[in-house]
Amino acid sequence: MTNPTKIPGGNTLLDAQKVLETVGITQNMKVGDFGCGGLGYFTLTAAKMVGRDGVVYAVDILKSVLGGVAERAKAENLDNVKTIWSNLEIYGATKIDNESLDIGLLINILFQAKKDSDIIKECLRLVKPGGKLLIVDWKQTGAPLGPPPQERVSLEGIKQIAQNLGLKEEQSFEAGPYHFGIIFVKQV
Repeated sequence: MTNPTKIPGGNTLLDAQKVLETVGITQNMKVGDFGCGGLGYFTLTAAKMVGRDGVVYAVDILKSVLGGVAERAKAENLDNVKTIWSNLEIYGATKIDNESLDIGLLINILFQAKKDSDIIKECLRLVKPGGKLLIVDWKQTGAPLGPPPQERVSLEGIKQIAQNLGLKEEQSFEAGPYHFGIIFVKQV
């Protein structure tokens, strides 16, 4: 008998494969998953999509999270995952070469932060001209789960930050029942 009050979590809320296909991850790319989280759903899915000649940087401020992602990558024989410890709110802190990434991912992280603009700016530093930045976060509307509405970021606020940083909006989409997705392109 199933429990009707069970609240979904993790990869049941967001289909990592579908979201990453929407942003256009393909073989041989370099991808940064900023604020990768302990289970690394997006990191590991992206690592499979970029293949052995691509690389995915799993970036987080918690070393314990990075250890968990590294273990899961090893268990799945994904040698193309590199863990990076960094505070994304500090410009220049992330030890990845400037303008070296094809795609940067900010999945479910901005609602936890106080310095959204600083985080987006740091990620943008690492994305090459013509590259993309994908932001997925909680919709402002109420949901039976997730952060309180006052802690969620607004899509309009993100668009304003992106515009101020010179990003061009490529596409916005429904990333899941409680999440929005928006893709920006770094101008050349």
